[in-house]
Amino acid sequence: MTEIPKMLMIIGAILLIIGFVMQFIGRLPGDITLKRGNVTFYFPIVTSIVISMILTLIFSIISRFK
Repeated sequence: MTEIPKMLMIIGAILLIIGFVMQFIGRLPGDITLKRGNVTFYFPIVTSIVISMILTLIFSIISRFK
């Protein structure tokens, strides 16, 4: 039963870090933006890659402590 609070704190910390990082890497060069009239399509491919690398690093650090 003591695992649930620990896991919730880890998830909360990860979400906090992601929110903080998203403030700074909102639109990186390489993200795709298409504008046609009233329609705008935004695909954050480089941002997704950066977030994936950060999450991989975080989860590898967490897995070492288990």
